[in-house]
Amino acid sequence: MAHLFPSADWVAALETAINHSPAYASSAKTWEGDFHFVIEPGERIVEPVKIYLDLWHGQCRGAHLVDGSDGATPEFIISGPLSVYRRIFEKKLDPIQALMSRKLKLQGNMGKVMRAVKATLDLVNCAASVETVYEVEREA
Repeated sequence: MAHLFPSADWVAALETAINHSPAYASSAKTWEGDFHFVIEPGERIVEPVKIYLDLWHGQCRGAHLVDGSDGATPEFIISGPLSVYRRIFEKKLDPIQALMSRKLKLQGNMGKVMRAVKATLDLVNCAASVETVYEVEREA
């Protein structure tokens, strides 16, 4: 079953994929950090959409869409348009290159992210494993 991106259903499927990935568990075994992944308005996305991931030692301790009342500040915020996230999830764009070329914007310690390239790629593999339909593909 395909999950709409971005949606709470898709985020739940991603959390499951992360927690069932031996590759991610291994490559991120020392990772400690949480994220907001922000999908910027455009391409039928009217308001920014934030996805929260709490990643800890190769597992996802929590994942959800962030509503306006959530005042938590994660260690990292990565933001960009839906089209860039889609290209990354479809493995047409390397996520590190997207950060370096500023197609995605990072708030947080770039050095820490750069020391975890394998974990980043395995996280993308988890996202790519979620059967996805994108908001722009839905009938209006």
